[in-house]
Amino acid sequence: MTVALMWEAKATPGHGPDLLAWTRTHAPAHDHDTPPGPEPLRRETFTAPGDRVLVITWWDAPYDAELPELPDPPPEFAARPVHRWRFERA
Repeated sequence: MTVALMWEAKATPGHGPDLLAWTRTHAPAHDHDTPPGPEPLRRETFTAPGDRVLVITWWDAPYDAELPELPDPPPEFAARPVHRWRFERA
């Protein structure tokens, strides 16, 4: 089964680039520098007006699997609580 985890945050004024850079260094990635464990099949990062950042990771796992998620960003970067969603392929 394929599960997609979505993470979306809105940056505080003037911190859009900081939030984007932070997600790139903290999002689960499929690379050789990560410790052993689950790795996403794919990861994409998007931006939108209003300094919003969206990260989607795809996993080969059951819907309720325990998967590493992007944590909350530093408070100075986030204008509101992070939104998180989990989806399965239909």
